[in-house]
Amino acid sequence: MVNEIFRGLKKTREKFINPLLDLFSSGKLDESGIEKAEQLLFSADLGFETTERIINRLRDGKGWKKDDDVLNILRGELLDAMEKVPALKPAEGNPRVIVVAGVNGVGKTSTIGKLAMRFQTEGKSVLLAACDTFRAAAIEQLELWAQKCGVPVVRQQMGSDPAAVAFDAVSSAKSKGIDIVIIDTAGRLHTKKNLMKELEKIFRVLSTRFDDIGLEGWLIIDANFGNNSIRQAEVFVESLPITGMIVSKLDSTSKGGVIIPIQNKLNLPVLYVGVGEGIDDLEDFDHRLFVSTLLSG
Repeated sequence: MVNEIFRGLKKTREKFINPLLDLFSSGKLDESGIEKAEQLLFSADLGFETTERIINRLRDGKGWKKDDDVLNILRGELLDAMEKVPALKPAEGNPRVIVVAGVNGVGKTSTIGKLAMRFQTEGKSVLLAACDTFRAAAIEQLELWAQKCGVPVVRQQMGSDPAAVAFDAVSSAKSKGIDIVIIDTAGRLHTKKNLMKELEKIFRVLSTRFDDIGLEGWLIIDANFGNNSIRQAEVFVESLPITGMIVSKLDSTSKGGVIIPIQNKLNLPVLYVGVGEGIDDLEDFDHRLFVSTLLSG
């Protein structure tokens, strides 16, 4: 796990922490150095609030003479920001039903495949629901991932009501004693209210027709979007009962620091991070490991 997270944060670290340490390697921290540090922190998408707190700490200690001093400031501020976010409380009920949402192109379907594999290695039985009924390719892609994982898929014809597919999937899981249902939804453009309403309908149907399931909403965020992903996430959180997030494509961006402001802004935990394209390239998110790896230099 450590090696995978290290690899996933490689680009962020190269753009952010290494130049920052180089900046202070002379042992002198003047105003020019602080301004350059501020630019580096913003470029890592750590967010305005976290960046300002770090810069204020650096200004308060212009006599810092060692890299370790700078690292301690960064470590303390980053951990403080991330430890304010509450941990996920899985919904009670059986089966556990996870509705996965997110905009086009964030890697929802591939992430669902990775989740299915992860849950199976934990000894759970899994069923997938193909609720992106607007694209035949989406259903086919989910079926391919299901084949890789060896899990069943509930699907209907293209154009079917997504909520009806979700209902059938949960009904099937209950009758077969399956532990977890993961529901794939269309890559909704968050500006289209009618599409968001269809996602709301999935939650409404499941919550009203089943009173004993553990219903959760997970949001997939593409790390490449940086701080632009925060507004996207806010729209989903405003409309849907989102309980946790997954950050995908951490390995392909230098904006991995965006995990910090996303969690703080939404007060929702990041549960997993995607660190590659393989079926096993999904890692549990641990904020202490994240900070330690980011600052490893």
